[in-house]
Amino acid sequence: MGNEYRAKVFKSGNSVALRLPKALGLKEGDEMVLREERGSFTVEPARPERKTIDLTGIYGSCPGMRPIARDERLIEPRELDWDGKLLQRD
Repeated sequence: MGNEYRAKVFKSGNSVALRLPKALGLKEGDEMVLREERGSFTVEPARPERKTIDLTGIYGSCPGMRPIARDERLIEPRELDWDGKLLQRD
Protein backbone atom coordinates (compact mmCIF):
# COMPACT_ATOMS: atom_id res chain seq x y z
CA MET A 1 0.00 0.00 0.00
CA GLY A 2 1.25 3.49 -0.84
CA ASN A 3 1.65 6.57 1.34
CA GLU A 4 -1.37 8.05 3.06
CA TYR A 5 -2.01 11.81 3.19
CA ARG A 6 -4.66 13.93 4.86
CA ALA A 7 -6.13 16.81 2.89
CA LYS A 8 -8.66 19.50 3.79
CA VAL A 9 -11.73 20.42 1.81
CA PHE A 10 -12.37 24.18 1.65
CA LYS A 11 -14.78 26.56 -0.05
CA SER A 12 -13.59 28.06 -3.34
CA GLY A 13 -16.18 30.38 -4.88
CA ASN A 14 -19.42 28.41 -5.23
CA SER A 15 -17.56 25.08 -5.14
CA VAL A 16 -15.53 23.12 -2.65
CA ALA A 17 -11.91 22.24 -3.35
CA LEU A 18 -9.46 19.71 -2.01
CA ARG A 19 -6.04 20.99 -1.00
CA LEU A 20 -3.46 18.30 -1.80
CA PRO A 21 -0.02 18.09 -0.18
CA LYS A 22 2.96 19.38 -2.15
CA ALA A 23 4.69 16.05 -1.47
CA LEU A 24 2.52 14.45 -4.14
CA GLY A 25 4.55 16.26 -6.80
CA LEU A 26 1.57 17.85 -8.55
CA LYS A 27 1.91 21.28 -10.07
CA GLU A 28 -0.60 24.01 -10.80
CA GLY A 29 -2.57 23.27 -13.95
CA ASP A 30 -2.21 19.47 -13.76
CA GLU A 31 -5.45 17.82 -14.85
CA MET A 32 -6.84 15.05 -12.69
CA VAL A 33 -9.69 12.54 -12.99
CA LEU A 34 -11.89 12.11 -9.91
CA ARG A 35 -14.04 8.99 -9.58
CA GLU A 36 -16.67 8.36 -6.93
CA GLU A 37 -17.84 4.85 -6.22
CA ARG A 38 -20.04 3.98 -3.25
CA GLY A 39 -18.84 6.95 -1.19
CA SER A 40 -15.17 6.32 -1.93
CA PHE A 41 -13.10 8.66 -4.10
CA THR A 42 -10.19 7.92 -6.42
CA VAL A 43 -8.02 10.69 -7.90
CA GLU A 44 -5.53 10.01 -10.70
CA PRO A 45 -3.73 12.03 -13.38
CA ALA A 46 -5.74 12.50 -16.58
CA ARG A 47 -4.31 10.94 -19.71
CA PRO A 48 -2.86 13.56 -22.03
CA GLU A 49 -4.92 14.23 -25.14
CA ARG A 50 -3.53 12.84 -28.36
CA LYS A 51 -2.00 15.63 -30.34
CA THR A 52 -2.11 15.98 -34.09
CA ILE A 53 1.05 16.62 -36.02
CA ASP A 54 1.34 20.10 -37.51
CA LEU A 55 3.36 19.90 -40.73
CA THR A 56 3.10 23.59 -41.61
CA GLY A 57 6.49 24.27 -40.00
CA ILE A 58 8.37 21.85 -42.27
CA TYR A 59 6.91 23.03 -45.58
CA GLY A 60 9.92 25.24 -46.37
CA SER A 61 12.38 22.45 -45.56
CA CYS A 62 10.95 20.25 -48.34
CA PRO A 63 11.74 22.12 -51.57
CA GLY A 64 9.88 19.63 -53.81
CA MET A 65 6.71 19.77 -51.73
CA ARG A 66 3.82 21.63 -53.30
CA PRO A 67 0.04 21.46 -53.12
CA ILE A 68 -1.60 19.05 -55.56
CA ALA A 69 -3.42 20.89 -58.33
CA ARG A 70 -7.12 20.13 -58.86
CA ASP A 71 -6.57 18.46 -62.22
CA GLU A 72 -3.94 16.16 -60.66
CA ARG A 73 -6.50 14.90 -58.12
CA LEU A 74 -8.75 13.32 -60.72
CA ILE A 75 -8.96 9.54 -60.78
CA GLU A 76 -9.25 7.89 -64.16
CA PRO A 77 -12.38 5.76 -64.62
CA ARG A 78 -11.80 2.03 -64.16
CA GLU A 79 -13.84 -1.09 -63.75
CA LEU A 80 -14.66 -2.06 -60.17
CA ASP A 81 -15.55 -5.56 -59.04
CA TRP A 82 -17.92 -5.42 -56.05
CA ASP A 83 -19.34 -8.74 -54.88
CA GLY A 84 -18.75 -10.31 -58.29
CA LYS A 85 -20.68 -7.57 -60.10
CA LEU A 86 -18.49 -5.64 -62.49
CA LEU A 87 -19.29 -1.93 -62.32
CA GLN A 88 -18.08 0.74 -64.71
CA ARG A 89 -17.20 4.00 -63.01
CA ASP A 90 -17.75 7.12 -65.08
